[in-house]
Amino acid sequence: MINDFYVIAIVTIWLSIVMTIVTLTGGVIFIFKHLKHTDVANLPKLSRYPKVTVVVPAHNEEIVIQDTVQAILSMNYPDDRLELIVYADNCEDSTADRVRAVAKIPRFANRNFRVIERTGTGGKAGVLNDALKIAKGEYLGVYDADAAPEENALYFLVQKILENPERYAAAFGRNKTRNYQQNFLTRCINLEIVNTQRIQHTGLWQLFKIGRIPGTNFIINKEIVKSIGGWNNGALTEDTAISFSLMGKGKLIALAHRAEAFQQEPETLFAYYNQRKRWARGNYEVILSNLKHLFDGSSWRIKLEVVYYMCTFFWFNTAIIISNLLFLLNIVLETVGIAFPQVHEVVQLGNTLSVLFVINWILMFYLYLLQINIALASDYGQATIKNFLYSLLSYFTYAQLFIVVSLAAVWDIIRDKVTGNRRANWYKTQRF
Repeated sequence: MINDFYVIAIVTIWLSIVMTIVTLTGGVIFIFKHLKHTDVANLPKLSRYPKVTVVVPAHNEEIVIQDTVQAILSMNYPDDRLELIVYADNCEDSTADRVRAVAKIPRFANRNFRVIERTGTGGKAGVLNDALKIAKGEYLGVYDADAAPEENALYFLVQKILENPERYAAAFGRNKTRNYQQNFLTRCINLEIVNTQRIQHTGLWQLFKIGRIPGTNFIINKEIVKSIGGWNNGALTEDTAISFSLMGKGKLIALAHRAEAFQQEPETLFAYYNQRKRWARGNYEVILSNLKHLFDGSSWRIKLEVVYYMCTFFWFNTAIIISNLLFLLNIVLETVGIAFPQVHEVVQLGNTLSVLFVINWILMFYLYLLQINIALASDYGQATIKNFLYSLLSYFTYAQLFIVVSLAAVWDIIRDKVTGNRRANWYKTQRF
């Protein structure tokens, strides 16, 4: 019986390898299709410049807020077509005062922006819903307080939307790690971010025209958001939730790969663990609430996205955990068996299963390195020997943290289901 479980785990890992290869193939095709770019110094004029209201939710962000506000106000977009609203959301520091100080800088004195000191509920989703009621723009743009956009970020987001405004309800860009050289953790996070942005996102968009709204650096059609009831107040991952809602309306979320923003990542394990556990739990809750779409008349994109999330967060994780536990248990029992011959292995692998296990491990390791280093090669300044060495180390260290975080998130969900008390606190990511 246990042997059967092990065989299922091996087959599951093979399926995850196939899914990785498919995504990687799409990402490579995308990279080669976009090798040549228009010179940013000679960007063509857009057919029109829709008014965009940029919203910055900020909870106790005095350390980073001024840099972000100045970066937004310095973007290459007509001043009269950009409205900026910064929400100092239940702040206990000088976030609002720091924003007002920016208004006194002469070159920003006449710009259309303001800070609102908010005391409402709902977290980030609540802020965005409040902004939805007062925004003057045709589109809402969202930047986290630590995500400073590149000069042409908004231009590229709008340019992408205008390619097919009827079909594209939103456009999202790429996020880069601004503090990746800080320590080992930030360097590993950087590898994850580069891989996600340049392989996974591009691969899904290239092959299936599937995009996902990130937490920052995106624009979205205001009226369409209103038509689906806005954001889910209190959601731990409001971005994933609204992505499914948009796909349910038959809309696409377009990838604007040249729109970049530079965000700060956690620099301590404590900050990383709490941030990623919130993300994992939020994604689990969204996935479970969308399982119904596998059996209804929803579009194939929604079904594929549900399957993709289910495989990534549930099926493949479980298979890896089971196979690793059995493998480690066998090693322990074999070691004990040297002194106590009566102790036997849990699973008698035999030659075939042993070979398959080794092949699986080698393929997973190779594909991990391959996709990360292809992603690094496509990002200016990232293809270094140091980053290659970090990618080797990260597989055995950082990559395994995802399993720990996932298990913790699942435990929290189970605990809350059993007790009937949802204890999901919004962890404020520490800034440095």
